[in-house]
Amino acid sequence: MLVTNRIRTLSSWGIPALYAAAAIALGMTLPRLETRYFSDLVSPISTSAATAVYASIASGMISLTGIVFSLAFVMIQFSATAYSPRIVWWMARDPVMSHGLGTFIATFLYAIAALTGVDRNSSGKVPFLSLWLVVVLLAASVAMFVALVQRIQRLQVNQMLVFVGNHGRKVVEATYPPLGAPSNERETTPHDSTTPTQILVHHGNPLYVQVIHVDTLVNLASASDGVIEMIASVGDTVVEMTRLLQVYGAHVKIDERKLLNAVELGEERTFEQDPKYAIRILVDIAIRALSAAINDPTTAVQSLDQIQDLLLRLGMRRLEIGTYPDRAGNTRLLVPFLRWDDLLCLAFDEICAYGAGSIQVMRRMNALLADLKIALPEERQAGLTSWQARVKATILSSYRTNEERAEAFKEDRQGLGAPRQPRTLFAVDPKLNNPT
Repeated sequence: MLVTNRIRTLSSWGIPALYAAAAIALGMTLPRLETRYFSDLVSPISTSAATAVYASIASGMISLTGIVFSLAFVMIQFSATAYSPRIVWWMARDPVMSHGLGTFIATFLYAIAALTGVDRNSSGKVPFLSLWLVVVLLAASVAMFVALVQRIQRLQVNQMLVFVGNHGRKVVEATYPPLGAPSNERETTPHDSTTPTQILVHHGNPLYVQVIHVDTLVNLASASDGVIEMIASVGDTVVEMTRLLQVYGAHVKIDERKLLNAVELGEERTFEQDPKYAIRILVDIAIRALSAAINDPTTAVQSLDQIQDLLLRLGMRRLEIGTYPDRAGNTRLLVPFLRWDDLLCLAFDEICAYGAGSIQVMRRMNALLADLKIALPEERQAGLTSWQARVKATILSSYRTNEERAEAFKEDRQGLGAPRQPRTLFAVDPKLNNPT
């Protein structure tokens, strides 16, 4: 067993700190180097004008930094309240945020530090390169300001849904092979032996499994002539004494540090290797919009648009993965993955429950399921048919009159837009008509 507490996160303050250190170093050394080696290279402006330029840039940048990032943090916090708290981490760790803060700080600190080079030793000179460098930093700060404004615009609900959907689409394409690709899946036990020869256990604070390095684990298992079975999958939370993996049939003990390096843990879930995380966030946004406090079913419908696209792409992929052989074709690694029915439950369970009272959501779900049934192959049909029956049962139990049920049974991609006749007929029992 091995204690595992590896965190795959980089401090968001690391980049601004590097910018600040570089700015101070340049501001203190560049004017001195110019005075010593390029004494004739001076700016034609007066020392008083240069001092005013440096002072204005420094005072303006510190004010701009405070205003911009205060607004940015307020918008991020609002998004956490309105959409999903899991979005905050992704927006806060956006490289543009860190580089933008670093650029603003660097401009401010460099202007202060370089100001000491003006009229150095009462020379009456203004170093040319130092002055123009602060102008370059000012231009870079303007560019980063524009980039930050664009990032803040992403916090609009439509942009946020597209952002999450795009991450999900990339992961689906990278994780699952096409439906017609050959399968390595075998209905066998991990190894003839039922007793593991080695176990990797987590000790420490709760962390998430972020990445599993498949090739590394396959090579380690092959070298020991064993089979590695992952107990924790990507996206799982591991707490004290949680088993990460087990090794079966190994002739030699595998270096536990190498096993540890092949399983990356972190304080937050990531999209990498985890397509279900994108669906999870989209569902979170939808059910939060359906809460009584917000009451915004249109946002739930927009979330279902992205969910439909992800399910369509997943349905066209071979989901029966998780068995990885070595070059000789021997099974060396087993990793748990969600199956089609599991993905449908993740996508629909909570939205169907919380959106039962919204005709808009029910109509959108009817259209979504009907479209998926047309587009996806036979092996995906059973799960979709089951969910059509569940949506039907939800409508029958949630609406009291036949007129309401008839409206909810319609298929409408907009929720309340241009309905079409259901492709799967839902009969309405006249006995259930009980108007008040």
